[in-house]
Amino acid sequence: MQPKSDELEIESSQQKPSKIAKIEKEDQCDNLDLETMKPQNPNFQRYLIAIEYIGTRFSGSQQQPRFRTVVGVLEEAFRKFVGQPVSIFCSSRTDAGVHALSNVCHVDVERISKRKPGEVLPPHEPGVVIRAVNHFLQKDEGDITVIDVRCIPSDFHARYKARERTYFYRLLCGPEPLSIFEKDRAWHVPDEGLNIIAMQKACKILVGTHDFSSFRATGCQAKSPIRTLDELNVSEVVSTPYFPSCIEREQSIISRQEPLVCSISSETEQSIKVDRVDCRQEFGQRRIHRCFVITTRSRSFLYHQVRFLVGALKAVGTGDLTPDDVERILNAKTVSAASPMAPACGLYLGNVKFEFP
Repeated sequence: MQPKSDELEIESSQQKPSKIAKIEKEDQCDNLDLETMKPQNPNFQRYLIAIEYIGTRFSGSQQQPRFRTVVGVLEEAFRKFVGQPVSIFCSSRTDAGVHALSNVCHVDVERISKRKPGEVLPPHEPGVVIRAVNHFLQKDEGDITVIDVRCIPSDFHARYKARERTYFYRLLCGPEPLSIFEKDRAWHVPDEGLNIIAMQKACKILVGTHDFSSFRATGCQAKSPIRTLDELNVSEVVSTPYFPSCIEREQSIISRQEPLVCSISSETEQSIKVDRVDCRQEFGQRRIHRCFVITTRSRSFLYHQVRFLVGALKAVGTGDLTPDDVERILNAKTVSAASPMAPACGLYLGNVKFEFP
């Protein structure tokens, strides 16, 4: 996926950030000389950093002059912590408005004594890095947090050593407007629900190794449109934030069972059904939207590939397309055949997987 970038200050005008290189190339770690990516100073300690963030107020993950970005904010927090500029490299690039449950970066830090300038001290422990960097991040907008840190070898690159990336996409269905608690956190579909069985059939067509030219943005600079989807799945889950009703609380006390139970049907096409208590809606209570999550997993993705895939699957769920139409779009090998891509607000980078030495 791709980004836009800046430092800590937010552009107050309505000017949109310029688009940067739209790349999500197939990782080519075998052809890369990772030795050239080592820090030149042997006193540097390389850290692998896992971060979560709400993407709404970021112009993407990568640095861009004059715009607030994930990397820009994170580099500024590290600068305040260590007292000198640092460069941060992300494993996955995310667009403006895209969220992350766990994106991973690496940074090289040299610990210099503040009492005796020039004296090199032993590297900080990971726990110290987490607490210190989060201290400065919380003084900013508070929409990004470091969730894990570990020391890694100097030739370990967050992007090129990544073996797998998982994305989630949230869709909320129902005619009522979304709650303010869900604003910019999901794609609102006015329909009462989605045809999850038809969507799963479409998923089966897309899983595997294909030419995904129909599912990448025009500006994608990846050398090859061939990608392998290891997983593409649709499930219905409990909508969040969720709070039990009076009836559900009473039933929970009586039966000592969970008020909501997610059960998997034994149908050929496995579909998730959420058993809901038939609650009478009282005055002042909002009706809960049905929540669907699309999960996709691969080593790497083309630019906007996930959002184009979601756009097609949503169209299948609402009946605007059939699974056969999705196969036709895939075989067309041109983005002009694709359905409109899903908005950024419902997309979450869920996990980046590594094989550690």
